Amino acid sequence: QVQLVESGGGLVEAGGSLRLSCGPSGSIFGFITRMAWYRQAPEKQRDRELVAEITRSGITTYASSVKGRFTISRAENTVYLQMNSLKVEDTAVYYCNADRLVAGEIGTFWGQGTQVTVSS
Repeated sequence: QVQLVESGGGLVEAGGSLRLSCGPSGSIFGFITRMAWYRQAPEKQRDRELVAEITRSGITTYASSVKGRFTISRAENTVYLQMNSLKVEDTAVYYCNADRLVAGEIGTFWGQGTQVTVSS
């Protein structure tokens, strides 16, 4: 198992910035390939939206709603999400996600989530 620990959420005014961080709480057996951030808005309890992802080689992908405002980056097994020009609609619980490769198999792991609230 991989326990992912997130930090950096909070309350910010529209137009402001926040930086989320996520990494494993202990040592990793195998190695982490893809890392990503998802979010789940309060009115969409069934839908978890992919915000951004980054591969081990650094290739990034963004949701169209955050492109140009958010930046995902990675240092070894820690992933960051720099969020600028925040909008009220960015309010959500943000979840870290990581895929781990060990013995030829990939398992996916989730963090507990961190709340981001953007006020108008």
